[in-house]
Amino acid sequence: MKLQALDYCHSQGIMHRDVKPQNVVIDHVFRKLYLIDWGLAEFYHPGKEYNVRVASRYFKGPELLVNLQSYDYSLDLWSLGCMFAGMIFRKEPFFYGQNNEDQLVKIAEVLGTEELNAYLHKYHLELDSHLVAMIGSESRKQWSIFMNADNQDLASPQAIDLLDKLLRYDHHERLTAKEAMAHPYFLQHGFPSVAMNC
Repeated sequence: MKLQALDYCHSQGIMHRDVKPQNVVIDHVFRKLYLIDWGLAEFYHPGKEYNVRVASRYFKGPELLVNLQSYDYSLDLWSLGCMFAGMIFRKEPFFYGQNNEDQLVKIAEVLGTEELNAYLHKYHLELDSHLVAMIGSESRKQWSIFMNADNQDLASPQAIDLLDKLLRYDHHERLTAKEAMAHPYFLQHGFPSVAMNC
């Protein structure tokens, strides 16, 4: 996955807020990727509250699904992590919720409810009782359960480590775009210079 476009827009104070496969265009001739559709993009200001009705359902970060309005650039890294999970596990979309509530259920089925509750407690958030009942109690799953004969060549230990550092409930725990670009996964695959254009 290529991250230079996100690193650049974040360095300019911009959150894309709609990172998904449909918004990545490939130039096969020049071997470049372009991040398009900036219609939901917004300048980031620390402490400001933002609309949570952004991003496409399968790529919405937990912060949007629990109505945490003080999110930041890391929303884009969650969305990127969802794309990356779909790619390495050959399961697109990776989190396949039928609606926003079910999307959070699908995330909790993988990342666990204990971790979700810790996240909610940290940010003083509460879920509606019916959503709590929908989510139930789930243990955190090991990424290895998604591996099979069709994807084991893509789901390398470095890929799993990168994914694990992107798909975190707590947006403050996710890698930044710059940190992700420096991850050993890209060196393993011969990408010393990660390039993606706006």
